[in-house]
Amino acid sequence: MSLSKEPVLSTLRNRFVCGYHDIVKEPYAGDSGRHKPNETAVDTTNGAGPHNIQIFVMTPDGIVLHCLPGYWNSTDLAFELDFAERLNRVWQDHTLTRPQKDNLFARAQKDHIRLHSPEMAGRSKMQHFDITEELKKKSDATIARADADASPEEQVKTTDCILHERMAVRPFAPYAKFDVAKYSDYGSHFYDKNESNTDEYGNVQHVRLRTMKQGDGPRQPVNQQEED
Repeated sequence: MSLSKEPVLSTLRNRFVCGYHDIVKEPYAGDSGRHKPNETAVDTTNGAGPHNIQIFVMTPDGIVLHCLPGYWNSTDLAFELDFAERLNRVWQDHTLTRPQKDNLFARAQKDHIRLHSPEMAGRSKMQHFDITEELKKKSDATIARADADASPEEQVKTTDCILHERMAVRPFAPYAKFDVAKYSDYGSHFYDKNESNTDEYGNVQHVRLRTMKQGDGPRQPVNQQEED
């Protein structure tokens, strides 16, 4: 959905060559319902569904400059694409040694977190069921020194922070050797926002069965809002 919006649409059309790879049979792919092309598309939070989709930005020779797991807001995605282009200039700079390039890559990934706006960080809060999974695992997505009285949401990092920290230790990795499974592993492997029950405005319609009375015909699903 975000790929068809500005400013991403023009950025992709004018500055990138786009392609895709179906990961449905990959062992790391998420277990979620399929969505048909004519179903309603809805916005969600940055990084939601990391096992379902990963957006790779690569050089022509297959070096990974950046990888954004899950869905991303169009404005935030454009911001990250600009960042990837700057990393590409580092990779193409023949005056730098490979260790120098790797050091610049790692530093740039960490520094870029501080450039994220509060709005972007707000759009990158982890889904509640993903938070539950991460707190169980105590992974690198959790905050080690979180206050004892902190809420579950305050005990985990935002997804925009997680991706840059993980990319920082994978400088200019070839796509063929990129450990997608480990990189995109946070939250639940099952992701479903109940999009199949949304109306034309993207609102979820809560459906339940009407109570059956004597003489009624077959039970029919009705909108819960109509009965309440």
